[in-house]
Amino acid sequence: MAKVFDREVERAEVLTLLSSQSKQKRQAIIDEYERRSLEAFAPETLRNLRQIKKSFARWCEGRAYDPMPPVAPEIVAEYVEALGGKLSANTIATRLWAISEHHRSLFLPSPCRHRLVELALKSVKRKYGAYTRQAPPLSKAEVLGVVLKLGVSRQELRDKALIWAASDSWCRVSELVAFQVRDMERQDDGSSLLFVRRSKTDPYGKGDYAFLSKGASLAVLAWIEAAGLKAEDPMFTKSQRGGKRTPLAAATVSRIIKRRFDRSDVSSHSMRVGGVHDAFRLNCSLSSIMVAGRWRSPEMPARYGRRILASQSAAAEVARAFESETVPLTDDVAD
Repeated sequence: MAKVFDREVERAEVLTLLSSQSKQKRQAIIDEYERRSLEAFAPETLRNLRQIKKSFARWCEGRAYDPMPPVAPEIVAEYVEALGGKLSANTIATRLWAISEHHRSLFLPSPCRHRLVELALKSVKRKYGAYTRQAPPLSKAEVLGVVLKLGVSRQELRDKALIWAASDSWCRVSELVAFQVRDMERQDDGSSLLFVRRSKTDPYGKGDYAFLSKGASLAVLAWIEAAGLKAEDPMFTKSQRGGKRTPLAAATVSRIIKRRFDRSDVSSHSMRVGGVHDAFRLNCSLSSIMVAGRWRSPEMPARYGRRILASQSAAAEVARAFESETVPLTDDVAD
């Protein structure tokens, strides 16, 4: 009879095996885990991991708890409860992942799998809801209204290319800042394709393509020429003459968008959400939307477009079909 794989049993066996090793051997394995993690995880993932570990340590120290593993499940459950109402359920789950990963890196059992922690998270979701706030959408009309008014200074050319490319390509900010000049491929009709080397859904670099309209292509080419960028240079970099040609930081991209749209609530993700809204308004299929945004499942684009989809639902169609028969033609209301 074939042996059924059980991850929990496997982890227990690994921990038992390690406990029988010498201290020097255990430390060597821990060091190797750290080295392999640095190679396996994306830079943003490693950065989030470090930040969460520091945040959890500060919280523990403020309550005279030891933040170093192994951390008792009761402490983690209290931590989850403390975050309730301040952070979204998804963000809290990310915090728990980081705590688990810290324990795994030392080959210790994770307290986050304990029933107390699971119940604490369920309690937070029930009390505060599991809703994740969505970035406000920026439609194509809004984007064009901004970029077509920008001038020809180096900064304006850069910002025009960046914003237009973000709106056309539906790229995540991590994808935008990773583009090099050579990733742009011109098409016969004047449009272009951007080669997305890696993405959130493609961490191992199989590669994919994003679309640029003729207008966006010309804007990007104008910026490349004005900045004198070479094939291996970052496509979106500092606008100052003589500045070091390094990719823009994600925070810088958000600041540019906030400044150009004169809104503090928008970010690069707003154009990704706005693109989905526009697509649903144009009755584009969900499968084509998934291809454009490089989603592997329909859940996220459907979530982005839920307001539009509600207006296109069967209930909305039925209501509109009978609206002329039920709504008075005048605003007069009978006494």
